[in-house]
Amino acid sequence: MRIAIIDESGLRATILEEGLREAGFDDIEVVLAQGAFVARLERMAPDVVLMNLGNPSRDSLEEMLAVSRALARPIAMFVDQSDDAMIGAAIDAGVSAYVVDGLRKERVKPILDLAIRRFHAFSKLQADLAEARTELAERKTIDRAKAILMQSRKLGEAEAYALLRSTAMNQGRRIAEVADALITAAGLLGGKE
Repeated sequence: MRIAIIDESGLRATILEEGLREAGFDDIEVVLAQGAFVARLERMAPDVVLMNLGNPSRDSLEEMLAVSRALARPIAMFVDQSDDAMIGAAIDAGVSAYVVDGLRKERVKPILDLAIRRFHAFSKLQADLAEARTELAERKTIDRAKAILMQSRKLGEAEAYALLRSTAMNQGRRIAEVADALITAAGLLGGKE
């Protein structure tokens, strides 16, 4: 597992690095939070990112949260002090673990494990939501296509669906694709969509 540690000062990164090495990780790179470090992180393609911000200013917090959005990886953020706005911004940016005043090397491994698990759980929820939205949109498309067939061919709902299904099977396409093509064709021919 490739782990990137982002730190504003190399001294605090040493604590994280020691905790990771003691936990058996060896592919670790410390990146100082300066210059074009986001591009460098993207090239590194780490599996996990640990951010150590100490007492972040609003600007440095925004910069770190941009990292979170750009990488789409499990991220654990360590800060010395926090407030509700900072916590909210971190959550909105997809930070998997937000640790206040908890920078001790023996805590690094459990926090890393938590960040990875939470990231995967959240990613699964997002994928499930996207799949449900796609299915709903396809169902609406199929219903619109059935309505067009019912009106234009004077078919019942079951017959319209059977026609869509058999056409899809004959063409080796999905029903939603055939339904979408039918809606497009009906629109071009001046029919009701």
